[in-house]
Amino acid sequence: MKNLTTGNPLKLIFFFALPLMFGNLLQQLYIMVDTMIVGRFVGVDALASIGGADWINWAILGLLMGFTQGFSIRVSNCLGANDERGMEKSIAMSYLSCFFIALIAIVCAQIIIEPLLQLLNTPSHTIQGSIIYLRIMSGGALIVIFYNCFSSILRAIGDSRTPLIAMVMAACLNVALDLLFVCVFHQGIAGAAIATLISQLFAASFCYHKLTKELPFKITKESFQIDTHLIKQLIKLGLPLAFQNLIIAIGGTILQSVVNGFGFLFIAGYTATNKVYGILEVVAISFGYAITTFVSQNFGAKKYQRMKSGVFQANILSIFISIVIMISILVLGKKILLLFISTTPKQTQIVLTYAYDYLFTMAVCLPILYILYSYRSALQGMENTLIPMISGIVELIMRVSVALILPQYIGVYGIYLAEVLAWAAAAAMLYICYHRDLHQLDKGVM
Repeated sequence: MKNLTTGNPLKLIFFFALPLMFGNLLQQLYIMVDTMIVGRFVGVDALASIGGADWINWAILGLLMGFTQGFSIRVSNCLGANDERGMEKSIAMSYLSCFFIALIAIVCAQIIIEPLLQLLNTPSHTIQGSIIYLRIMSGGALIVIFYNCFSSILRAIGDSRTPLIAMVMAACLNVALDLLFVCVFHQGIAGAAIATLISQLFAASFCYHKLTKELPFKITKESFQIDTHLIKQLIKLGLPLAFQNLIIAIGGTILQSVVNGFGFLFIAGYTATNKVYGILEVVAISFGYAITTFVSQNFGAKKYQRMKSGVFQANILSIFISIVIMISILVLGKKILLLFISTTPKQTQIVLTYAYDYLFTMAVCLPILYILYSYRSALQGMENTLIPMISGIVELIMRVSVALILPQYIGVYGIYLAEVLAWAAAAAMLYICYHRDLHQLDKGVM
């Protein structure tokens, strides 16, 4: 365990975030490898099938991740307050909650996948591939939620190194299994999904093993006696974050329905860029986790001025890094995108044009995204998960409004702008609410 309530804030946040950056980068790389292998060895239709499933898959994943992130805030607060018994009970109730949440997610997902894809106007020649991919991925919800639960708790207690090691091993395993299932066994989209779940199961097992060794106590059978009050507290923290992710995904899903109307070549280009987009936000996600843990521990310890100083310093550094990443992506973007595309020369050029225009638009607006993550994560660490949820609603309204209106006037560029305008609206709201909460802390209201 690592206590973040003493020492240089920027140094602590940076070195806590550094392994998370590498881990998240590896995660994005193996997601990209999935897509590259499918796109190049199965074909552009298969690439479009995965693209048609992207936002629904993110909706399921976002729900599961939101709950685990919320649960870990409680664990981190207990660590900052030196409440060992509270940590033990919080972890046990998190495990129970995750189990039942995953079961509900599996049942609901299997019911809604096909009707939802049809509702989104998914092209007839790609819908079956999307259904197969989503059925397999949602069927592995137990694996996904417990991997995220274990890694979130590890981060909450100050260990960002173990999730990195788990991700390195899982990434290597995922690439090997991708090649085996897709190229050797010719399992296509299904093979890529199975490879991802097996890799996450391995990562979950590793994180759980390390977590049991790091905790200064054992989770006993008595710890699993149901505490309804604590479960309500955990759900109160996790539900807004899960709902926030779901709202963002709903906006993306509606956006996907608009994208589907532009044909499968545009879907393929849009999908290729969305895979690279993960690299664009990797530092933002990592700093976000670090800021949440730092703020949460210091909030629990009531070190509010230290908390405020750390967030400000981390903000400056993350924005600087976002500019460096932006420049790199603008220079190397086309070469990276070509790794996803395998079709006729004429179609390749069309797909590449769509993909790079979208990538360029997001890259130049990257600092906005980093500001959004910073303030959203700080509010979460202060146990304010309601405002981040509302920011997701703001994103939804902006993303859907722009996507439904602008393409009628400026074509596909309206789709590109929908994403960055959604970031800007949410970031403005989070900035205002964060400083409002700081003011209330200074006055002793919170």
